[in-house]
Amino acid sequence: MARRRTGLGWLLVVLFVVMPLVEIYVIIQVGQAIGPWWTILLLVIDSILGTWLIRHEGARAWRALREALDSGRMPARELADGALILIGGTLMLAPGFVTDAFGVLMILPFTRPVFRRLLTGLVTSRLVVMGPGAARRPGAGPDGPVIRGEVVDD
Repeated sequence: MARRRTGLGWLLVVLFVVMPLVEIYVIIQVGQAIGPWWTILLLVIDSILGTWLIRHEGARAWRALREALDSGRMPARELADGALILIGGTLMLAPGFVTDAFGVLMILPFTRPVFRRLLTGLVTSRLVVMGPGAARRPGAGPDGPVIRGEVVDD
């Protein structure tokens, strides 16, 4: 458990300290290459195209989810796609080129399968399944510990 917290701590440092610094660096480099007004225009166009892409792919993912539910099958792929579009859209809310690039890659239908495999691997590595044949603690029943005794009926 402590190891997982340490990994989470480093992830938070990367997300909240390193990523903004990388974004600022990239924006400055782009601004020096094409000029500040063109950089601002590029960020605005990027936001507009990102918004359109999120709406388009989100609607497509919603339709696929509805079709899967209507046909009675488990919508695992559709749920993963919806989660990736949500994560990609969140990344596109942050101003900058790096997070927008990752966001677009998670949203586009031809690059999404790569991130879907990563998401599936992450979820399955943290998932614990207990079914009817799963091992239980010795002496424990489905509702708690088992107390051995004798029933006396009057």
